[in-house]
Amino acid sequence: MMKYVLGIDIGTGSVKAVAINLQCQSFEVSQHHYSYSAPKPGYYEQDPEQIWNAFASCIKGIIDKTGAQPLAISLSSAMHSLIPVDESCHALAPMITWADNRSAEIATRLRSSEEGLAIYKATGTPLHAMSPLCKIIWIKENNPGLFNKTHHFISIKEYIWYKLFKEFTIDHSGASCTGLFDIEKIKWYNNALTTAGITEEMLSCPVPTNYSKTYDPDKGEALDFLKPGIPFIIGASDGCLANLGSMANKPGIAAMTIGTSGAVRVASNIPLPNADAMTFSYILDKETFICGGPINNGGVALQWWLKNNAGPEPTGQDYDQLFEEIAKVPAGSNGLLFLPYLTGERAPIWDSESCGTFFGVKLQHTSANFSRAVLEGICYAMKDVLDAVQQNAEPITQINISGGFTKSDVWVQTLADITNINLAILQADDASAVGAGLLALKSLGLISEYPQSASVNLKTFKPDAKNAAEYMINFGIYRQLYIDLKETMHRFYKINN
Repeated sequence: MMKYVLGIDIGTGSVKAVAINLQCQSFEVSQHHYSYSAPKPGYYEQDPEQIWNAFASCIKGIIDKTGAQPLAISLSSAMHSLIPVDESCHALAPMITWADNRSAEIATRLRSSEEGLAIYKATGTPLHAMSPLCKIIWIKENNPGLFNKTHHFISIKEYIWYKLFKEFTIDHSGASCTGLFDIEKIKWYNNALTTAGITEEMLSCPVPTNYSKTYDPDKGEALDFLKPGIPFIIGASDGCLANLGSMANKPGIAAMTIGTSGAVRVASNIPLPNADAMTFSYILDKETFICGGPINNGGVALQWWLKNNAGPEPTGQDYDQLFEEIAKVPAGSNGLLFLPYLTGERAPIWDSESCGTFFGVKLQHTSANFSRAVLEGICYAMKDVLDAVQQNAEPITQINISGGFTKSDVWVQTLADITNINLAILQADDASAVGAGLLALKSLGLISEYPQSASVNLKTFKPDAKNAAEYMINFGIYRQLYIDLKETMHRFYKINN
């Protein structure tokens, strides 16, 4: 009989389950999508029950495809979601996702205070509207009725875990990205709780990322297709498990992901705080922190540009034509720069009031120049985060990359030239779910160590020395542009919002 473990990633737009055999190879996938609602500008909400149903459907999908029950199921989850629930874990309001920006003013207030800086240093979580800390404060200040009714503030993974086992439990990794958890003392941080106006009893019990429970349909939500006795491993956050799935869980190897947004992450045995860039330090396991920073504007910036040129619903062929056009333009876009802050920006500037900007526009610039400038701008943003992380990390010699951008050679080569580091393609799309599966294999004792990229034949992109030299000069101008335009951006934002 086929033997496998199941890694499940509970994402922002879908749940994806990946079956992984005992040789650490993924071989089957099941995915179910769901939508979000935006009832007001800056609001991003979801129905947690829809996500639970997608979660259950993914497990059933893999069992149907393989004809076998998994040895274990391990969970990955998108970070920073918040659901206010009653004592029976019934949602009292829609889930607020990481992308929700309603608490931006609270985050700005905290960032300018000594209290906020102390919270950042203790928790490793950037002070931003994405964090549950800021979301809870927003509810307390703007919806006191809901705040007073709430028995627990939880994330989507905690919601699913309660459905399965009727207990309020959170993994150390998920706790470490709330802004409420002391990442060195491994307990809820009292100063942050006081700032949020809550007690420890309103949060779940923190447990290690290899914590497991045996499935019993009589003690939780019954899943008719799943046999009793299968262990569920609570797992970690999607970013931390993406590093594990990308074989970038050792110092010196970074992981970069560009999908709709983007992120840079490195492994470290200690937190790597950077108060200026407010990089994060999240827990993977008791030996490993995953440190880095996210950007808002990855593939969404290129999609925006293409929609304005190819129509509102660009096809795969439109993208192929765009990349062919970009490949014909020399590095540097003939002296054109683009700040890609179309949706504000997270690391390293943490500025919700920033905006996208083309700079250096001349009569000679063509549509192709603008297209390449947009692509380069996204890559500059990733380098900006990489440089902030490298200030405290061990020297990075290789970056393992994942996400939709890996399908474009010109995009990957441009990123290699701008970072001036070798890039290796390891996992195209499923790194977080694969990481969850690897965690399960190790938790069960089926592997003694996680696989390393040195033992795998990877497709590698090496930087072009000439292009890298030109990009280094342009990157300095790119960084200075934001500094020079920041005040004007904020003034313009207030006029138009």
